[in-house]
Amino acid sequence: MAQNIEEFRNSIPVGDLGIIPLQSCSELGNMVNEYIVDWRKERESVLHQDDKIKDSYIVNTKCSRFGSGEAKGTILDSIRGKDLYLLVDVTNYSIEYSLCGHMNKMSPDDHYSDLKRIITAAAGKARRINVIMPFLYESRQHKRTARESLDCAVALQELHALGVENIITFDAHDPRVQNAIPNSGFDSIQPTYQFIKSLFNNVPDLQVDSDHMMIISPDEGAMGRAVYYSNVLGLDMGMFYKRRDYSRVVNGRNPIVAHEFLGSSVEGKDVFIVDDMISSGESMLDVAKELKQRKAKRVFVAATFGLFTNGLKQFDEYYEQGLISKVLTTNVIYQTPDLLSRPYYINVDLSKYIALLIDKLNYDHSISELLDPNAKIQNALTYYRKYHK
Repeated sequence: MAQNIEEFRNSIPVGDLGIIPLQSCSELGNMVNEYIVDWRKERESVLHQDDKIKDSYIVNTKCSRFGSGEAKGTILDSIRGKDLYLLVDVTNYSIEYSLCGHMNKMSPDDHYSDLKRIITAAAGKARRINVIMPFLYESRQHKRTARESLDCAVALQELHALGVENIITFDAHDPRVQNAIPNSGFDSIQPTYQFIKSLFNNVPDLQVDSDHMMIISPDEGAMGRAVYYSNVLGLDMGMFYKRRDYSRVVNGRNPIVAHEFLGSSVEGKDVFIVDDMISSGESMLDVAKELKQRKAKRVFVAATFGLFTNGLKQFDEYYEQGLISKVLTTNVIYQTPDLLSRPYYINVDLSKYIALLIDKLNYDHSISELLDPNAKIQNALTYYRKYHK
């Protein structure tokens, strides 16, 4: 049991819980639902008499498409008075639909539009609407450097205008984008504990001290994340910064000329590279290669979102050459069967974490302890050192 049952004694929820996993997030939504069903059945004896125990909290919906590619959202169950939690994965490219006789893969824009369709289908009948969008839509377009659109800020304002009260995301590219909706609930959650736990569970021979292990930030943007890991684990930190060619643009960005390293020696140490996402993976792999050239022992790569937009071939080659040992990403976005089958891949499951968040928020309980996992990390570290000497 993951919770203190007494915390829920005679608690009254904001509204009857309703979980709406859109098609892009159906597998994760089912896992979250199973956790909540089990927990609530276990604590049924302490719940308020008006709190209803159910076999499922999932609200059935569908997004139907016309031959032109246009669509409509439909909610198939009653939602009156419910506290709704909509889960969407805007990166799930595995879903297809027919467009004028051609099969078209759903893009982030399509998934975002389906989210808005289901929200508007609620038509003011729900008690509260919350959106759980692990990969924040257009989060990489969060600031203006030229005459550019500010897509992420516009999307957040749209959701606020549609009546969404809380938006929960993971590891936002720049959480300051929440300034676009200062009067709405917005949480960007760092799954630090889940990564550390998964690494400990899958690598039994780590020596977690500053003489044998080091945290690496692959660029200046990931510094804050790496600093937190190094502090809670008591390790030294190193950082790479990218030298770019600002005289030209390739595939929408200035190409990287070189990765420069700042930090103490990594020779003979296991290194743990942490970032928010692996897109093509080129930067991560370049950093891994640089670290091995500096005689690092093993290289572990961790990112909340594994997009792998250029496929897995180069990761396979780096693994076979001993340049990387493990790759860790979470299951909050689509994972291909090929990725899950790789011997070097570690799947970091966040379904229980999301279930805890929903369960507490439905009762308006504080989630502070879930957002600050330091105590749990210290317990995991103590346990690991005790049983993996």
